[in-house]
Amino acid sequence: MPALLPHTASRTAEPTEEFLRTLYERHGSALLRFAARMLGWDWHRAEDVLQEAAIRAWQHAAELAPTAEALRPWLFQVVRNLVIDGYRGRQARPQEAGESDIAHHPVPDGVDHALTAHVVVDAMHDLAPFQREVLLHVYYMGRSVSQTARVLGVPPGTVKSRTYYAIKALRAGLNQRGMHAI
Repeated sequence: MPALLPHTASRTAEPTEEFLRTLYERHGSALLRFAARMLGWDWHRAEDVLQEAAIRAWQHAAELAPTAEALRPWLFQVVRNLVIDGYRGRQARPQEAGESDIAHHPVPDGVDHALTAHVVVDAMHDLAPFQREVLLHVYYMGRSVSQTARVLGVPPGTVKSRTYYAIKALRAGLNQRGMHAI
């Protein structure tokens, strides 16, 4: 129950800065420690709870006296209720994902793939035409060495050799472009 003020002519209906200043000076540090202890020493949340308690007292400033002894137990009860309400609210809602949780679950948007493809195509232009041709047949079209050899009209050993040196040249081109290929 709030500490009621005797009705006096000097008390205005509008709450003043003096009310909040006196409330914080007399009760602020004790309420902050109480809230922090209840919140597992989370000082940031404790400060939020203290501010909310001060707002609630301020809303009843016309009936409360910040210097009255009965105000302190009322404020402690408000802080306690705010902490409990916050706890219940967090239990009722699904847990929020923190930044670290989100970082481990990136959403594929195709940008990385498009940029990588652009860099690979650019690096392919640095290859000799016969190297590009063999890579297109073996990797892009998925043909075997013998199929590629038949299509190109060269021995399978030549396909293997061209593929080896084309991959080596492509890797060097990608490294020059800042992509460290394996």
